Order: sequence, then C-alpha cells, then structure tokens
Amino acid sequence: MKELKESKEFEIRFSEVDSMNVVWHGSYPLYFEDAREAFGKKYGLEYMTFFDHGYFAPIVELSFHYKKPIRYGMRPRIDIIYRPTEAAKIVFDYEIHDQEDNSLIATGHSVQVFMDLNYQLVWDNPPFYQEWKEKQLANDK
Repeated sequence: MKELKESKEFEIRFSEVDSMNVVWHGSYPLYFEDAREAFGKKYGLEYMTFFDHGYFAPIVELSFHYKKPIRYGMRPRIDIIYRPTEAAKIVFDYEIHDQEDNSLIATGHSVQVFMDLNYQLVWDNPPFYQEWKEKQLANDK
C-alpha cells in the first residue's frame, strides 16, 4: 500500500527555546499539529472537514521520543505518516529530522478519535471518513 506522507520544514523561534538554547518540550505538540494541518491540506482531511460533517477529532494519545536537541536557528523538517486502521480513529507517526545531515531528532505518535457535536464518542467510522479512506486506497491501486 502506498504510504500517505507529508513533509514540512519549520523554523525555530526564539520564544520556543529555554535558557540552554534548546527547544522546550512543550513546543513539540505544536510542531505535530502543524504537520497534521499540512497533511490535511494535501490529502483533503483538514480540521474543518471533521466539523463540517458534524464531528470533532480530539487527540487521545500523544507521545514523543527525543533523540537529540533542537536548537535556536535550526530549520528542521517534520515528516507525518498516516497509519491506516479499520477502527474509527486517525493514527499518525512523526519524524523530525535535522536538514543539515538528515539525522533523526525526534519521533512521535498520535491517535485521534471521533466525537459527535454532543461530545459523544463515535465507535464506527463516520461516513465521510470511510469514503476518504476508500478513496485513498483506490488511489493506491
């Protein structure tokens, strides 16, 4: 199966680093969110797509594994990879690379589920998401 992936270069702002000139760990969720937005734009699965179809897609799992520090002035690249599942959830893996030598800086993982607009968990794939998945699979053949 073809891998659904998007990459995005980003800049480290001074406000994101601590006194050691290292990116504060709390900035990583924002980098991952930027990657999800870039993925959504590329593949037609943007945040407003969920809402427009009557759903929210909150994150219920988020993890990071740090390999080396990101410092002020670096221009890393984040790669986001969609991991298909039959379940009613959206799973992504992330890799942040130093563009100078392509070394791995950090990896991560996120899981989103679906809730209706009454904040009730949805156990089956919403129709729009099932159609999106089928379209992506059809494009793989």
